[in-house]
Amino acid sequence: MTYLEGQKWGGTPAGEQFRALLGRPEILQLPGAHNGLAAAQAKAEGFSALYLSGAAMSASMGLPDLGIITVEDACFFIRQIARSSGLPVLVDGDTGYGEALNVMHMVRAFEDAGAAAVHIEDQLLPKKCGHLNDKKLASADDMAAKIAAARRARRHLYIIARTDAAASEGMDGAIARARKYLAAGADAIFPEALTDEKMFRTFARAIEAPLLANMTEFGRTPFFKASEFQDMGYKMVIWPVSALRVAAKAQRDLYAAIRSDGGTHGMVKSMMTRAELYQTIGYHDYETLDASIVKSIAPVVTGG
Repeated sequence: MTYLEGQKWGGTPAGEQFRALLGRPEILQLPGAHNGLAAAQAKAEGFSALYLSGAAMSASMGLPDLGIITVEDACFFIRQIARSSGLPVLVDGDTGYGEALNVMHMVRAFEDAGAAAVHIEDQLLPKKCGHLNDKKLASADDMAAKIAAARRARRHLYIIARTDAAASEGMDGAIARARKYLAAGADAIFPEALTDEKMFRTFARAIEAPLLANMTEFGRTPFFKASEFQDMGYKMVIWPVSALRVAAKAQRDLYAAIRSDGGTHGMVKSMMTRAELYQTIGYHDYETLDASIVKSIAPVVTGG
């Protein structure tokens, strides 16, 4: 069935679907999907929810992840991922795109675009990837005000507060901020850029709320499997930019091959076939839908 036939959420708001998934005993695995095709591929592999990274959105536009993109840019990505997969999507809301009123606008816009959940971070603009150095943090009170504003604006959106404080304020500072954000109305907490198992476990013991772990490559966090994060006390795990990194490297290799070989003949084995691509995007489902609606109707001729 296609999204054009209204199957998208089955009548249940996306945020409620996301909450229901968190009610299951196993950790919720959220692979990053940076466009509609990636979302469809992740769904085909059996994932029940997806993640949309600000870094992946920015990189898809050829831009760095420095808070440059807008709410409307993000909504463009949310719409295509929600439509192509029909799955609940957790979206990176950066710093909320401004102050309290801007955060409220973001929440409504994301909900309207099809998002199920959002995380908002306590950095100041220009924000950075959480695994880089010299991040500047907003005050805990200012961040708590943003969380309260998001809570007030939301109809169903699941709200996750991200804190980047561990690097500059230590675990005690990050834990204190997390507690303040929960008191302001956050549904869950995302402690960013923890660097070892001890930190993950310490944070989980201190915070009584669902926790999100970030398993990004080339960052400060060592590699852990989903089951290991679950054992450490985490309810969600994201792989934010993994799919984009793999796709970007494959594209680079393709362009290099065309430049050096004068054609794509050496890369065909690395490609999806036309049939595989059509199956992934449901080409024939749309074709059948179109044929069932757009039919030639002979005019009724009256009289002699």
